[in-house]
Amino acid sequence: METITMKQAPDFVGQEVMIDAWLTNKRSSGKIAFLQLRDGTAFFQGIVLKAEVGDELFDQAKHLNQECSLKVRGIIQEDSRSELGYEVLIKDFEVIGDSQDYPITPKEHGTDFLMDHRHLWLRSSRQHAIMQIRNEIIRATYQFFNDRDFIKIDPPILTGSAPEGTTELFKTEYFDEEAYLSQSGQLYMEAAALAFGKVFSFGPTFRAEKSKTRRHLIEFWMMEPEMANYDHQASLALQEEYVAFLVRNVIDHCQLALKRLDRDIATLENYTKTPSPRIEYTDAIQLLQDNGFDDIEWGDDFGSPHETYIANHFDQPVFILNYPKTIKPFYMKINPEDPRTVLCADMIAPEGYGEIIGGSERENDYETMKANIEKFGLDLAAYQWYLDTTKYGSVPHSGFGMGLERCVAWLSGIEHIRETSPFPRLLNRLYP
Repeated sequence: METITMKQAPDFVGQEVMIDAWLTNKRSSGKIAFLQLRDGTAFFQGIVLKAEVGDELFDQAKHLNQECSLKVRGIIQEDSRSELGYEVLIKDFEVIGDSQDYPITPKEHGTDFLMDHRHLWLRSSRQHAIMQIRNEIIRATYQFFNDRDFIKIDPPILTGSAPEGTTELFKTEYFDEEAYLSQSGQLYMEAAALAFGKVFSFGPTFRAEKSKTRRHLIEFWMMEPEMANYDHQASLALQEEYVAFLVRNVIDHCQLALKRLDRDIATLENYTKTPSPRIEYTDAIQLLQDNGFDDIEWGDDFGSPHETYIANHFDQPVFILNYPKTIKPFYMKINPEDPRTVLCADMIAPEGYGEIIGGSERENDYETMKANIEKFGLDLAAYQWYLDTTKYGSVPHSGFGMGLERCVAWLSGIEHIRETSPFPRLLNRLYP
């Protein structure tokens, strides 16, 4: 007899199969018991009829413990009331591993309690849906860049300097010298782009930023492409195409997950449109000032309320272009049309989710880059390898970074980023 997953149920209607599952909940009514089952691929219901299985097995079914593991034998049948559209009529089952006093019951639990039990909370249908969306974004990312002849390059996690030139780094000892956990692989990806043309990385990054907002994690995953012979406009076109591709694939491949999260698909469909709206930083400041934001002036960076207003004004992901150079890192190229600014853009997601992509055209002139490094007070010797990329056959090039977890939160429609990571690292949380 074939062992199948719940996801395969549509291919086995009317057939007797085996399924390895866990019990999430149960109820009984007279001579019928309803077992809510999951197997990692889906959730659906198992029906136990007393007349089919006999008194002893039926009584056992009524007394199964939440989250016990089972091997179930039964017949797959259609069920229009089911989220999946199918259920299993159970003929027999065996308890593989019992579960006593499972701590996460169907009642309401506080966030701290759930985070303390994150290793078990992951089993819930909501967390399952979020992780499916996360997985689809990762899968679609690889497809998008592989289809466009990008090569994946893995930058180091231990580095000797700060790509962003900040102090919000995790310091560690590297034998007889200091090292840091990477806050970005960008500088290494620029070197790789000059070797391979178009590259991308996808891996963990770390920020020692003491923030407790719903948008911040200490450890998160970044997708960072770099493209040789791409100017700023070519990079923007790639970014909007990429985001639309992600949204399209989540809609197409995560219907059940989106439904479980009550995510409005019509809203997501609106985010597949290209090109994305664009607004210059200077115009964005004016837009805010004209609409009651008296707390911001030209030269300031945007806060969450500012980003939310701008994105909602366009009702789509929007690019804010060309920020003042005083609030951006040293590697961005000066905007020739306004030397006060640099050729960069942040993509702001609507619905209050804030920045999901940051990118720029990179400075490619040796003397200018050297002067920038010195002006920012950085150690020239530590960045000498990076300076070499502007010295030997440099070309115009651009790149960007997308935070995976912010994108997951946005497309899932969930309030807090902590649910987007399997085991999130927060300011005051290193357990489990």
